Amino acid sequence: MSATSHSWLVWAGLSALFAALTAIFAKVGVEDIDSDLATLFRTLVVIIVLSLLLLGTGKLVLPASVNGRTWLFLILSGLGTGASWLCYFRALKLGEAARVAPVDKLSVVLIALFGVTFLGERLSVGGWAGILLIAAGAALVAVS
Repeated sequence: MSATSHSWLVWAGLSALFAALTAIFAKVGVEDIDSDLATLFRTLVVIIVLSLLLLGTGKLVLPASVNGRTWLFLILSGLGTGASWLCYFRALKLGEAARVAPVDKLSVVLIALFGVTFLGERLSVGGWAGILLIAAGAALVAVS
């Protein structure tokens, strides 16, 4: 396989790194503020930085035609993101980052299940074993 066929892995690794830093920074940042207000501040930073990035790269334009299905699923995704962030920041406010984050990552297990059920994706036996290990690991961290 070519190097570009694995470029998703680099981006996914960077995502994991930044998500880890996010959890640590958020845990410290949420100590003296309401978790919902902290989520708003975080969201504003994301909006500003992403807007500047799109503006700087010339991508801050709406496509000429975006169908209703695309808008519906982007809106639903945005609502899911907002709900996830609100719950995540509340959990960080109440619990230890080292325990909250693994439970939050049960989303990996749910994504696999949803991908197979609703998107027709397939996992190998090794893939399912990995999903089960992720679930087991999150459960162990949560109860210990």
